[in-house]
Amino acid sequence: MNGRGIFGARGWEGVARWRAMATVRERMQAELKAAMAARERTTVAVLRTTLAALSNAEAVTDVGSRPAVGAFANEVARRHLDDDAVRDVIAAERAELQAAGDEYRALGQSTEADELDARLAVLARYL
Repeated sequence: MNGRGIFGARGWEGVARWRAMATVRERMQAELKAAMAARERTTVAVLRTTLAALSNAEAVTDVGSRPAVGAFANEVARRHLDDDAVRDVIAAERAELQAAGDEYRALGQSTEADELDARLAVLARYL
């Protein structure tokens, strides 16, 4: 490294510019790498789960398709999610975490509820 950190000569100004231009998914993927390097378990877990949910949302259903024949016959182009659709998936993930946190609180399990609150805080950065 050049002593200027992972963002190079432009520092946080470059980060702000990049965030404005990057898609939500690109930001999540970049922050996942940074969180893995920093060993931030909660952030890593939330981002992995949410990125997997986004991949699942991009999957194409096979309803009405014909049987596949030949090599790579099952390969299909995935759907493209724009930032609004990505935020909808993130909001759904957040709603699930919120509901689980509310259940934990109702059961008096505040430690687990606090962990879910930390996960909610991570997702809030992308909405």
